[in-house]
Amino acid sequence: MSIIEEHEIALTQTTAAQPKMRTSDKLFPIALLTPVLLFFIILNVVPTLWMLGLSFYKFTLMSLDPPKFIGLDNYIRIYNDPSFWHGFGRTFRFMVLAVAFETVLGGAIGFLFWGSANMPGRRVALTMLFAPMIITPVASGLFYRLIYDPTFGVANYLLENVIGYKIDFLTNVRWAFPAVLFVDIWMWTPFMILMTLAALGSVPKAEMEAAEVDRLSWPQRFRYVILPHAKFILMLGILLRTIDAFKTMDLVFLMTNGGPGSITELIAVALYRYAFASLNIGFSSALAVLLLIVAIAFTSVYLYILNLRRSSEAPTG
Repeated sequence: MSIIEEHEIALTQTTAAQPKMRTSDKLFPIALLTPVLLFFIILNVVPTLWMLGLSFYKFTLMSLDPPKFIGLDNYIRIYNDPSFWHGFGRTFRFMVLAVAFETVLGGAIGFLFWGSANMPGRRVALTMLFAPMIITPVASGLFYRLIYDPTFGVANYLLENVIGYKIDFLTNVRWAFPAVLFVDIWMWTPFMILMTLAALGSVPKAEMEAAEVDRLSWPQRFRYVILPHAKFILMLGILLRTIDAFKTMDLVFLMTNGGPGSITELIAVALYRYAFASLNIGFSSALAVLLLIVAIAFTSVYLYILNLRRSSEAPTG
């Protein structure tokens, strides 16, 4: 008998000796996943499909008329309205500036804390840095609304002592947008610090020690050692912040209510007005669908870049 035949016989006997999976063992994972799937379907899939259906109807709660099917008229109205394109432009500008500042500041601060593991008071300092991220946007908006107050706010008190006059930040056309942007940066820079620390924690110590032995400069260590390991977590943090900044509403609504005029009216604030102030359910559903499509597009771009880099770094041959 050849070696190959003996191996096949042994493999057959081993396979026959393995116990067959019982039906209960097969159903157990399904039973564990069923509540989660039901929860996801009821709270996510069903409302999304309902919203998609309403976007094709003329439906206003202020009117006693029943919903009327109008096809793509709501989407055409959005396309032909310049105010919505201006709102999208303000939203993208807010999103790009906020994510850029938060990424740069969070990355720099996170890198400093990563390189100073033995610094006295490091945990206390990190706890204080993470505090703005824990505070709700509602509390932060009210908090900074008091700080920016032209009568008794701390910001104007300091400005008056330094430059001799006050600035009404939240009603000034020039300063309202930067004032809101600053609060968002203050709130979410700690999130990028956290993501930076998580990304840098994934860098193997052996490679860092080898880079130190080879006397690589810090720019070279960052490019050839740190970035290949940390970039995926950093990109995930940027993606999450991009989506969250794009749908910012509560902070702006509490601080400026979209004003003065429409200087700070982001697209999510406009969506709130149509849905809960004008009660135009059909039109607001169409706008919400567009926002959902944009968020999916951001995620798709991130996944495409991630898969592209993984395929380019995969070993060949």
